[in-house]
Amino acid sequence: MEIFQTIWTALTTPNEVLTNILILPMYFIEAYVSMLLFTLILNIQTTKEQKRLYVLVVGCVGILISLLFSSPFTAFFNIISIIISIIFILKVSFLKGFLALFIPLLATAIVESIISKIYYFIFKIEYTLGMHIPFQRIVGTLLMYFILYCIYLIIKYCKLNIPKLEIINKKHKFLLTLTIIFGIILIATQIYVTFYYSSILPLFIVILSICSLLAYFSISMYTIFTVSKLETTSISLEESQLYNKTLQILHDNIRAFKHDFWNIVQGIGGYISKNDMDGLKNYYSKLVEDCQQVNNLTALSPSVVNNPAIYNILANKYHIADELGIKIGLEVFMDLTNLNINSYELTRILGILMNNAIEASKECEEKIINVTFRKDKRRHLQLVIIENTYNDKDVDTEKIYEKGYSTKPGNTGIGLWEVRQIMRKHNNLNLYTTKTDDYFSQQFEIYY
Repeated sequence: MEIFQTIWTALTTPNEVLTNILILPMYFIEAYVSMLLFTLILNIQTTKEQKRLYVLVVGCVGILISLLFSSPFTAFFNIISIIISIIFILKVSFLKGFLALFIPLLATAIVESIISKIYYFIFKIEYTLGMHIPFQRIVGTLLMYFILYCIYLIIKYCKLNIPKLEIINKKHKFLLTLTIIFGIILIATQIYVTFYYSSILPLFIVILSICSLLAYFSISMYTIFTVSKLETTSISLEESQLYNKTLQILHDNIRAFKHDFWNIVQGIGGYISKNDMDGLKNYYSKLVEDCQQVNNLTALSPSVVNNPAIYNILANKYHIADELGIKIGLEVFMDLTNLNINSYELTRILGILMNNAIEASKECEEKIINVTFRKDKRRHLQLVIIENTYNDKDVDTEKIYEKGYSTKPGNTGIGLWEVRQIMRKHNNLNLYTTKTDDYFSQQFEIYY
C-alpha cells in the first residue's frame, strides 16, 4: 500500500523530469492523430507502410529533440522535422506539406487554449505549472488528443476534404503558402500569450484570442476549399470546350463519311467487278484508316478517358497533332481514376512524352502516334504506352535523359530529364524506352 501511495505522490506533485519521461510515448500518439487529421482533410493517399514509417520517424525524432534541446528550440526543430517527414515519407508537394503541418497545429492550439482556460478555472493555477505535474500532464494531453480524434471522426463523417489541391495555379499556391506561414506565426504568438499570461489576462481577452483562432481557421479552410472548387470548375469548363471541339470534328467526319457512303460502295463494287483484289485491299486499307480516325475521336471522350486531367492533356495534344496531319490511335483498357500516381505528376509526364512524340512524328512521311492505357495484372502494373514514327534511327535511348540534350536545334532538352526527376521521387515508377525500324516507344510503368 505504501508503494502505491509513493507512486501516487510522485505522479501528483510537480516533477518536471518525471513528467518529461512519462510524456515521451505521447509523441507517437500525436504523430498518429495529426496524420489522420491532415491526410483526411487534404485527401492524401498513403499506404500502411508509409503511415507506420511516418509515425515512427516523427515520434522518434520528437523524443530525440526533446532530450537534446530545451524550449522554444524544441518546437522549432519539431516543426522542421515534421514538414520534412510529411514531404519525403508521404510524398506530397511543399504546399500540401505546409498545410499538413498547419492544420493539426492550428487545431491543437485551439483545443489546448480552451483546455488551459478550463484548467485554470477549475484548479486556480496556471496551465503551464499544472503541466509539470505528471498525472495532470498525461490526462490533459490524452484529453487533447481524444478531442482531436473526435474532430477527425466528425470531418470524416461530413466528408470535408480538399480533393484536388494539386490543380491550384502557382499564384494561388503562393498566396496560400503565405497565409500558412503567417498563420503559424499567429498560432505561436497566441499559444505563448494564452499559456504564460492566462492567469492575469481578463476572461474577455482569452475568449477573444480563442475566437480569433477559430475564425482564422474557418476562414483559411473556406478560402482553400473555395480556391480548389474554382480551379476544378475552370478545368471542367476547359474540358467541356475541348469535348465540344472533339464532337464537332467527329460530327463533321461522320457527315462527310455519310455523304460519300454511296461513292465508297460504288468504288468497292468497281474493284469487285474487275476482280482486282490487290486494288480492293489497298482501297480497303484507306477506308479502315478513315474509320479508325472516327473510332479514335469516339474514344476521346470524358466517359472513356474518365480522368479530367488526362483527358485535357490528350484532347489538347490530339488537336495539335490533327492540325499537323498526325494520326493518333487511342486505346483505353483500364479505369483512369484509379491510377497509383499523383494526377499532377502523371499529366506532366504524359504532356512531355506526347510533345516529344508529336515533334518526332511530324517530320516523318507517315505521321503516326499510338497511345495505349492498359493493366498488366500479372506483374501488378498500370501501363501508359506511347509509340510514334520517327526519322532519327540513331537516337541514343540513354542520352536523351541527360539535361540539355536535344536532337532538335533550339530545344531546351530538359523534358525527359524532368521526367526522370519526377520518377526519382517515387519507388513505383519506371520508364522503358525502346525503338524499332518503324516506331520509337516509351512505356511508362506504374507499379501498384
